[in-house]
Amino acid sequence: MTGRRIAVLKGGRSFERQVSLVSGGRVEDALARAGHDVTGIDVGADLVDRLRAADPEVVFVALHGRDGEDGTVQELLEALGLAYTGPRPAACALSSDKVLAKHLMQDAGIPTPDFLAFGESTFKDLGASGALPQIGDRLHFPVVVKPARGGSALGVRFAATPEEVPGALIAALSYDDRVLVERFVRGRELAVSILGGEALPVVEAIPSAEDFYDFEARYTIGRTRFVCPAGLDHGVAAEAQRLALRVVDLLGLQSCARVDLLLDADGALWVLEANAIPGMTETSLLPQAADAAGLDFDDLITRMLADARDPRSR
Repeated sequence: MTGRRIAVLKGGRSFERQVSLVSGGRVEDALARAGHDVTGIDVGADLVDRLRAADPEVVFVALHGRDGEDGTVQELLEALGLAYTGPRPAACALSSDKVLAKHLMQDAGIPTPDFLAFGESTFKDLGASGALPQIGDRLHFPVVVKPARGGSALGVRFAATPEEVPGALIAALSYDDRVLVERFVRGRELAVSILGGEALPVVEAIPSAEDFYDFEARYTIGRTRFVCPAGLDHGVAAEAQRLALRVVDLLGLQSCARVDLLLDADGALWVLEANAIPGMTETSLLPQAADAAGLDFDDLITRMLADARDPRSR
């Protein structure tokens, strides 16, 4: 597989731009070490021109958030007839919308914390603020308020009381025009990565001081301790992997994904969300899970490249 022309898409215009630049840079280095002809592309208005100039055999998508994980760039690559890594447009669109994904999980009987969803327009045009007092009746406090789309815990806030809800909503709405209000489940933060339809070892993220695995805890080296394989009973680990596989089958993310879960004090597992394009930074969970499964970072990237699919072959 050596000597292929590979374009790596990174950066872009989402709130997760900086994370994507780091992920993309590490991917570029790994591909170069494997002997490929690599072109890194910071995605912008000249993307089509730069792709045509690079003439890649495969496009490695290392974008996070808007445009990269919501199916937008995947639809463009399909239109250009270019092979690319990661899920297809529909799977990206489904998984990137936390509200839609949680509705689908609930309908499929997959345990996920109860939630409510609000759009910015419902506050402006439908008087949704009048429904806020019912949040406590339905979900009970505390709750977690998060943007419906986007990752890296950006815009996520706790609301321990009804008085804290408006501020949390404003913070989340600064990242997206829809918000998710979710029942807070206190427990252990787990992640199951999927590669080629197989579940990798479970990773546990243990923040050093924070109650929440937030942006700083995710990407600041030393702020979080990662345990992989997680120190779980075999049955619990197997159930976490089984749930993750159910989620990726439901959303169409079999090629590569990461599913985030919580293990509560009663031993129950709860699925929070699925990520279509997991991070590739030094503290990202997919590379750690792959390493525990015997794949170093270069092997992981080679495996993901091998799983790239060409839309022209369908």
